[in-house]
Amino acid sequence: MTRILIIGGSPLHPCPNHTFLDYAKHLLANQLESPQIKIDTLLVRNLLAEDLAFGRYSSPVLFYPKKLIAEADAIIIGSPIAKSAYTGLLKSFLDLLPSGIFAHKVILPLATSHTIAHTSALEYSLKPVLKEFGATQILPSVFAVDNQLQDAEHSNLEIAIRLQAALQDLLQAIATNKGTKPNTSSSLLDEIYAVH
Repeated sequence: MTRILIIGGSPLHPCPNHTFLDYAKHLLANQLESPQIKIDTLLVRNLLAEDLAFGRYSSPVLFYPKKLIAEADAIIIGSPIAKSAYTGLLKSFLDLLPSGIFAHKVILPLATSHTIAHTSALEYSLKPVLKEFGATQILPSVFAVDNQLQDAEHSNLEIAIRLQAALQDLLQAIATNKGTKPNTSSSLLDEIYAVH
């Protein structure tokens, strides 16, 4: 079984960043032929605020999120960007994870912001932190301005194409790690053009 975990780091829901993550999940779910691939979603905002705020590393509530991460072959991690950084909520969550938890996983960061000025924020804010947790296979992040996102099935064509390419890279990296070929139906690009 191949597992892909989507982690949403926004304190708000609904929000453009969660729309972006939902869109990624929609594209993956509609193109994967194999029932041997499972996609899980973890919204950090649903965890106990007290555990995050007080740094309760051993809270039983964190057992399941840690298990999801540990079992995942790949992680799509998303955050809105404000003041050139990912959210404090996501940082609080990451601070509670054990060292090395992202080792041997393919990671695709997704970011959203109200301004294009934050395009490269994940490159110098989130990626170094992920590396501290053992990540060595981090794909180039995909960035979208909030008004480019509509809903979980429709989005700006440019964003859709960039996201499609990133997801193809994700599936290829998983397959390479497992020594197999990606098991997808027709190109994700066909799906994108079909909804635009």
